[in-house]
Amino acid sequence: MNDAELAAHLAADAGRILLEVRESGRHHGKDLGRAGDAEANAVLVAALRELRPDDGLLSEEEKDNPLRLNKERVWIVDPVDGTREYGEGRTDWAVHVALAVGGLAEVGAVALPGLGMVLRTDRPQPLAQGAERPRMVVSRTRPAREAVAVCEAIGGELVPMGSAGAKAMAVVRGEAEIYLHTGGQYEWDSCAPVAVARAHGLHCSRVDGSPLVYNRADTYMPDLLVCRPEWSARVLDEVRRIPLGNFGQE
Repeated sequence: MNDAELAAHLAADAGRILLEVRESGRHHGKDLGRAGDAEANAVLVAALRELRPDDGLLSEEEKDNPLRLNKERVWIVDPVDGTREYGEGRTDWAVHVALAVGGLAEVGAVALPGLGMVLRTDRPQPLAQGAERPRMVVSRTRPAREAVAVCEAIGGELVPMGSAGAKAMAVVRGEAEIYLHTGGQYEWDSCAPVAVARAHGLHCSRVDGSPLVYNRADTYMPDLLVCRPEWSARVLDEVRRIPLGNFGQE
């Protein structure tokens, strides 16, 4: 199977395993998150090492191998994006499987197992009609000041939601227009969602408008913007109006 088919297959398979772990009743709370992470990661890592042995690999749940930095192709995975939501029995969590090529999020799949779906780069769907009043997905526990300020400036509506993947896919699925994040993430939090969002024609960038670059030595990514193209210029302009002294603070 090609890279996109592999990403979708692995994301779906890991999602199925995660649902089985949760439904087994053997684990609860934080222990459920740890168990799910471990089992899904084992499946993803084993499959990628067997099927794409020459590619690099970066997983949230795996010790980082710096040899990936010399690879043109690097798989970046997050076995459970939104461990808290997964452990609480919610649906707003995801599985991320992506392939970065030359530092760009090129191929990927995001499974939303709680909703029974996988969104993928090789099967983009037309974007639904956007709402006249923009909806912005934000953290359901700690929405960032910048997101709140920008949302107010453009007359938008805040939509609290769980994981990064669920938020980005809400824009892909037409449930929101904007996902603006300034609280810091890691490469595995956004690589697959960005690949899928780009394939669906959405704007994806840092909040200063610069490209999102993956497979770096430092995997921390301070911010990102995923939004419908018609909102990108306005949102980026509003972000520039935020005083630098306040930027990035909760």
